[in-house]
Amino acid sequence: MPTNKNADLRYQVLDRCFSDQRRRYEIDDLVDRVNEKLYDLIGRTVSLRQIRDDIKYMRDSAGYNAPVEAIPFDGKRCYYRYSDPEFSIYKKEVSEDVVAALRNAFEMLNRYRGLPSHAWLEEVINNLEVNLGMRPSSEDLVEFEQNQQLRGLQYLSSIIDRTIRHQPLLINYKPYGKESRSWTVHPYYVKQYNGRWYLWGLCVEKGSLVNLALDRMESVRDAADCEFVPNTAVNFKTFFNDFIGVSNPGDDIPKQEVVLRFSNPHRFSLVCSKPLHPSQKEGPNLTVSLFLKPNRELKSKIFELGDDVEVISPESLRQEFKEKIDNLLKKYSAVKKDCTDDI
Repeated sequence: MPTNKNADLRYQVLDRCFSDQRRRYEIDDLVDRVNEKLYDLIGRTVSLRQIRDDIKYMRDSAGYNAPVEAIPFDGKRCYYRYSDPEFSIYKKEVSEDVVAALRNAFEMLNRYRGLPSHAWLEEVINNLEVNLGMRPSSEDLVEFEQNQQLRGLQYLSSIIDRTIRHQPLLINYKPYGKESRSWTVHPYYVKQYNGRWYLWGLCVEKGSLVNLALDRMESVRDAADCEFVPNTAVNFKTFFNDFIGVSNPGDDIPKQEVVLRFSNPHRFSLVCSKPLHPSQKEGPNLTVSLFLKPNRELKSKIFELGDDVEVISPESLRQEFKEKIDNLLKKYSAVKKDCTDDI
């Protein structure tokens, strides 16, 4: 019997019924339970005959080889249950293809092992090693970009955990160039960008959404006697669509069209193959346009392109780059050359 989505749903319901050692499920009960689930999900039901065929398939060695037994009671009636209380069709050994895919994922996960920021992976990797008999390869075949010297990584695991569990945090934070301060934060979202980790959450003291870099955190602990305030204002699935990186210029700042012109066809080709922003579009004469809010991450990206690129518009951004370049030119022009008298 070939499996499909509807069949999988039926097997899931039957598996739960057969595993329930506290209740007796007769055949009519099984039909009712399966049909309740199917009708809620797909608006369809199945017959008594189909359920009998499902039980037969689950018992068969070509199916799940499940120890489903019919236990008689009260004369001619019987109920169905696994003879092994620990059995489940979802504890069945996975196929070789699935194991191969898991091995590839395991090798990648193992690259992060031992990092303070990924301590939460230790239990996952250990379970894979024990339950699937996997062991990491001794060869170094894959490497991820990671900064083991970055401060604040020891807080990442607990921050992710508290964000998932909706647990407010008391964070001692030191902004750049300012004194440390203690903030109560309701954590909403964690994001990595350019090798750094950031937490977004509602700051009680500020009464607004804040963006905190983990490497600026001096201590993180649970905020006692503080009820979590859920996020009802920000959709983080779309929050980052209007700008590059993590710096939101402000909700009152409108998006603008930024046009860049390249003098180097090779660099233009590279930027086209790896867009600076999802809004990027190619234009004539080696130009690309972006529709976004200009922020410091965008400006950094443009500076990384060096003299291969020119800001065409908006005029305000072009003028800002002109001033920065003039200042750079002054600094380099002021460098005195070493002079020695001829002997």
